Amino acid sequence: MNTRKLGITGVEVSAMCLGAMFFGTKTDRDASYRALDGYLDGGGSFIDTANGYAHWIEGGYGGESETLLGEWMRERGNRSDVFIASKVGFAYSDAERGLTARQIEEECNKSLKRMGIDTIDLYYAHVDDRNTPLEETLEAYDRLVQTGKIRFVGASNYVPWRLEQAKSISEANGWSQFCCIQQRYTYLKPKPGASFGAQVWTTEELRDYCQNSGISLLAYGVLLAGAYTRSDRPMPDQFDDPVNEPRRAVLDAVAAETDATVNQVILKWMMQSDPPVIPLIAASSDAQLAENLGTLQVNLSADQMERLNSAGIA
Repeated sequence: MNTRKLGITGVEVSAMCLGAMFFGTKTDRDASYRALDGYLDGGGSFIDTANGYAHWIEGGYGGESETLLGEWMRERGNRSDVFIASKVGFAYSDAERGLTARQIEEECNKSLKRMGIDTIDLYYAHVDDRNTPLEETLEAYDRLVQTGKIRFVGASNYVPWRLEQAKSISEANGWSQFCCIQQRYTYLKPKPGASFGAQVWTTEELRDYCQNSGISLLAYGVLLAGAYTRSDRPMPDQFDDPVNEPRRAVLDAVAAETDATVNQVILKWMMQSDPPVIPLIAASSDAQLAENLGTLQVNLSADQMERLNSAGIA
C-alpha cells in the first residue's frame, strides 16, 4: 500500500486508514480479526479507534474497540507493525465530554491500559472544546508527548480558524502541534446550511488550509454507510441538493470507464486529490474489505479527476 506523509512529523502512514469503530461490538471478534489481518496482508498498518467506540451500540459501554485491538496485537505479536490512532473528547458512559487536562490524561491512561500498550502513535482531540482554554488542552497533549505516552497529536471536528489558533499557541510555547485533521467528507456535496451536529464538514477553506499549512487531511464517513450503492441505505437528507445529480452521473460514468465500483472511485478520488486525503475505510465483512483494498488497483486519469472535481460546479 502506498503511504502519505503525516503532517510535518517526518513519519509516513498508510494511504488508507482502517476504521475500527465497531470492532468488538457490532462487528464480532472473529470478523474483526479477519478484517485486521486482511488489512495488514494488504499492506496497511494505520488503524483508527477512539475511547468511546462503540458505546451507542446495544450492549456497548465504550472501550470495546480498543480492548479488541489490544487483544489482537498481543495474540499476533505485531505491535511494532501497526500505527495506532485513538481519540478523546466526546462523552461516553461515565466520561464527560471535554478536553481539560484532567480528562485528556485520564482517558489516555484508560486507552493505554485497554490496548495494553505503552504509547499511542496518534492521539486526537476528537471534538473541539470551546469551554476549555486551548492552552490547557495543548499543554496537556504536549506533556503526554514528553512522557512518551503518545507520539503525535491530531485534531478532529475543528474549524480552520481554531486550527490556526492552536498552531500559533503551540509554536509560541514550543509544544507539540496538531499534525493532522480528521473530518467528515465524501464526494457528494451537502446542501447549503446542512448540519452534521458535532461532526464538522470538510470545507474548501479547510482543504486550502491543509494545503498551505502542512497539516494532513483524513476523512471519515466517506461512503455514507453504504448509501451510494445499497438500496436499503437511503441517502442522508443533508445531500438532497440538485448539485449532486451531475456528480452522481459522473461518478457512475467513471466507475464504468475504469471497471471499478462507485465506492472505489470515491476512495481513489480522495487519494488522488490535491491535497491528498487519507480516507478511513470500514471492514464489517470480508467482501467490503476486499472492495476497499481493491481501490489500490484503480487509477484515475487527469481527465477523469477533472470531470469528478468540476461536476455540478457552476
